Amino acid sequence: MTTKKENAPEPKTGNTGGKPQLPLGKTNFILMAVCMLLIVIGFVLMTGSANTGSTFNADIFNPRRTVVAPLITFAGFVLLAFAIIVKPKKKDNSEEDL
Repeated sequence: MTTKKENAPEPKTGNTGGKPQLPLGKTNFILMAVCMLLIVIGFVLMTGSANTGSTFNADIFNPRRTVVAPLITFAGFVLLAFAIIVKPKKKDNSEEDL
């Protein structure tokens, strides 16, 4: 009885240069950077002074800190998931083959 060793599949190449195709493209990384910026902006908008034991600061109930900033942060997280899922456009290699 002989055993056969299966060869591991080679990485897919998107072009004739032999370079492996990455799962995420340039646009994915740009979108992810923009989404991370939105998340950071949301967290920065949430910052502010807090209440101390002797004084009450009414600024903690500011709509910017309780509504706007969490919405911006949540939108950043949702769009980040979209930026990861979206498929990069494939380039037409027919012109390069000429």
